[in-house]
Amino acid sequence: MNSRPYTVMLIVPTGIGAAIGGYAGDALPVAKAMAQVADRLITHPNVMNGASLYWSLPNALYVEGYGLDQFAAGSWGLRPVHQNRVGLVLDQGIEPELRLRHLQVADAARATLGLTVTDYVVTDAPLGVELRTAESGATWGTIQNPGSLLRAVEKLITQAKAEAVAIVARFPDDPGTEALMQYRHGQGVDPLAGAEAVISHLIVRTFQIPCAHAPALSPLPIDPTLSPRSAAEELGYTFLPCVLVGLSRAPQFVTSRESMPSTGAIWANEVDALVIPASACGGSAVLSLSQTSTQIITVQENQTSLNVPAEALGIETIAVHSYLEALGVLVAHRAGLNPASLRSQIANLQECIAASPKANFLQEIR
Repeated sequence: MNSRPYTVMLIVPTGIGAAIGGYAGDALPVAKAMAQVADRLITHPNVMNGASLYWSLPNALYVEGYGLDQFAAGSWGLRPVHQNRVGLVLDQGIEPELRLRHLQVADAARATLGLTVTDYVVTDAPLGVELRTAESGATWGTIQNPGSLLRAVEKLITQAKAEAVAIVARFPDDPGTEALMQYRHGQGVDPLAGAEAVISHLIVRTFQIPCAHAPALSPLPIDPTLSPRSAAEELGYTFLPCVLVGLSRAPQFVTSRESMPSTGAIWANEVDALVIPASACGGSAVLSLSQTSTQIITVQENQTSLNVPAEALGIETIAVHSYLEALGVLVAHRAGLNPASLRSQIANLQECIAASPKANFLQEIR
């Protein structure tokens, strides 16, 4: 029996057009499978959020991207909780009818799912979300009034005693654009994801509190050729349900080992394995965990708009073709087996020959 829980981190970066995980919660089946292999699965909203669809995994920790980076760096710990009081921020720029739709979702989450949602706050000015696309094809964005968002969140924390925050910002409607058409047909890059990450990063960095975002958009016309990977976002008027569910049990951040030594928090040195798309190895969490004993597994099949392989960064990984193969590697790793021992051909042991001081010197200067 293992002396401690087997812990896996699953990352599919946001806004880079991942073939699996770049759409409406389409990496959730991967998370569900990995949760069967691991005692603890650490992942993030981009993996778990499927708009009106969601799936609660008791052993999964739902961690916003900036918090995930801080955790992987060893700066923050994750303290599991039974329940959070979730506060709701609504952008003043949301039209009255669309605002009511979101409030009805929050009421439904309270009545049907039993979630604890605090009173809501409307920002004192429209947030003014703007969308951008980088040369790589990855998406990002800005907000014109970040101070308004920060004031709203502070009010929820101080007055409503919110322990996690869901944010709904009015995003620009872009019906008929090539990017949106490709996304709805399971191609290209999610045009909203990068800006969503900017919003949640700001809140987590400022308040060290769990946070996730749901965009407010006008309903789109029905498309009979819609991709199954994008279909979850077409089922209702809001993307808020999955965010409220995820935040209801999102772990709290522990920002100092010394100040809270007995919280039962999870720290980066307890992560046994990290699974990441093979072309997206340049993220902060990957770079941090590459300096530890964490086994990194790269998935070739999950192609992205990036071209940052592990080899270019000098990161040692186990490269696999698919998430099905990654699951096999995790099973072997958990059992303490070298995955190579499960193959039909095993190479002979080779003698370890020490390099000469001159060879070491030449290696260092190359």
